[in-house]
Amino acid sequence: GLTHEAHRKEVEQVYLRCAAGTVEWMYPTGALIVNLRPNTFSPARHLTVCIKPFRDSSGANIYLEKTGELRLLVRDGDGRPGGVQCFGLEQGGLFVEATPQQDIGRRTTGFQYELIRRHRASDLHELSAPCRPCSDTEVLLAVCTSDFAVRGSIQEVTHEPERQDSAIHLRVSRLYRQKSRVFEPVPEGDGHWQGHVRTLLECGVRPGHGDFLFTGHMHFGEARLGCAPRFKDFQRMYRDAQERGLNPCEVGMD
Repeated sequence: GLTHEAHRKEVEQVYLRCAAGTVEWMYPTGALIVNLRPNTFSPARHLTVCIKPFRDSSGANIYLEKTGELRLLVRDGDGRPGGVQCFGLEQGGLFVEATPQQDIGRRTTGFQYELIRRHRASDLHELSAPCRPCSDTEVLLAVCTSDFAVRGSIQEVTHEPERQDSAIHLRVSRLYRQKSRVFEPVPEGDGHWQGHVRTLLECGVRPGHGDFLFTGHMHFGEARLGCAPRFKDFQRMYRDAQERGLNPCEVGMD
């Protein structure tokens, strides 16, 4: 921003080709139009964009813009921990407008972004309705397509009101799949794994007895909980689908 004269209100266009990344704008003046043009075969109507502002982001408002109409997504200085905004790529682009300042102190507006293929139903469930129980179909898709799928139990739940989040600490007896090493072997070396996943505080998760199937995706470097039925309910769903030839993938049930 120091390359601009503040009174000129210049608008710059930037084009981002990556499916995920970070935008950082130092000393913001004028405005940026952020065009997301991912190198993907999916049409725009099949993509969802999520942005997560930096905790200390300041100096600009972030809007969703289409044909001159603006919808405020993130207000200047409102970098709430865990605050994620999502919208369909066909709904418009990002318009980042610097706010008037009385001094020349250092300010940085910044956010992370991710593009998600909308047909990943279990992924969008985590973003749009994370507290709603999954249907049988959603559970069966989740175990096949999620970034992690494990059988385990809840050891502890830590609520973090400042983030509006809850961390669910798990002990895992069966690891079906994982990315980014969410779960690590326990120090005792008894064949179990441990790790934690996150969900919204409003979901009111509490420790419970028994085994569950935990699935979910990585979002902005964190494991977010998706579908999580009791394991005995998942066994019933899977066997019913298997008998009808409708299970989307094979999962070892022993």
